[in-house]
Amino acid sequence: MRLLIAMDEELGRGSDGVPTRDEVRDVPRETVHVHSAAAVPVQSESQTNTASAGAIGAGEVLRPVNGTFADHSGDSPAWTPIAEEAFTAARVLHPQEALPRPSRRRIMTVANQKGGVGKTTSTVNLAAALALHGLKVLVIDLDPQGNASTALGVEHRSGTPSVYEVLIGEMSILDATKTSDQSSNLLCVPATIDLAGAEIELVSMVARESRLKEALTDEVLNELGVDYVFIDCPPSLGLLTVNALVGAHEVLIPIQCEYYALEGLGQLLSNIELVQAHLNPTLSLTTILLTMYDGRTKLADQVAEEVRQHFGEVVLRTIIPRSVKVSEAPGFGQTVLTYDPGSRGSMSYLDAARELAERGAKESR
Repeated sequence: MRLLIAMDEELGRGSDGVPTRDEVRDVPRETVHVHSAAAVPVQSESQTNTASAGAIGAGEVLRPVNGTFADHSGDSPAWTPIAEEAFTAARVLHPQEALPRPSRRRIMTVANQKGGVGKTTSTVNLAAALALHGLKVLVIDLDPQGNASTALGVEHRSGTPSVYEVLIGEMSILDATKTSDQSSNLLCVPATIDLAGAEIELVSMVARESRLKEALTDEVLNELGVDYVFIDCPPSLGLLTVNALVGAHEVLIPIQCEYYALEGLGQLLSNIELVQAHLNPTLSLTTILLTMYDGRTKLADQVAEEVRQHFGEVVLRTIIPRSVKVSEAPGFGQTVLTYDPGSRGSMSYLDAARELAERGAKESR
């Protein structure tokens, strides 16, 4: 007993074995993981020169820059991780500056025939990030499941004016477009269950591969005043996906950081080349986004490295980590940027959207 008491005294513990205030205070601040737009990685001198080539958004240790958080700086007693997240959330929902507009309107098809790689999640969260930061965005939900419509809080019950009526020529995109309740800059053409039978109906139609392109005229898009158009595709390479590829200028491919995600990528690239050769010569693969990154596994790093070596600058530096908040958000009819704007997933998608916007602003075409 005397030995235990002596050890407690030596370690600075009370008689009940609980650490004293002094001991708790000595825990270094750098061990706390926080993520925000106003934070920077903690780097050693040897890492400084190589930091620009690495990925961001994958869970690096961050801490606030001196003076950035005013009363919530890392050296202030008022600073806490909760205060940091609240400050970050305010910056996401009420940004001080807008993202740059693209040099020309960007129409992007988000495609991958493999399911569960983050197509819809990436579509709605990138769109929301751009819209919340000053750009006007249209999301076209071309998946009969209507998950993008759900995440954007747009009604998509059977009978609702939708992309189905647009494809069969009964309605203009202007009449089918709804405004998301998450931002006045965020528009959506919803998908209903009627879209499930559209591929069968399209087979007998003239120019069946170009139905969406015919609806996405410059006149319509100018009237909507959009800077970006995202087309969310179903997990297949059928007529709906072909319509999306023909109607777009660019392809964005989300790739899950797992082995199976690479297996079907070759077939998708072959289909993109066929569309380029016969239906849409202006189409190009401009963006690859690595999603569902799990830093605890070597496989995730290996997949990311292999994709970067093969596709080079097409791959965004930002990596989207696995996040519970990202998965929870659609259940509340929201994107993660409105559901939990201070979360790790929200900040990662905001970083990806910023990178996407900066690339679009630099284009000369």
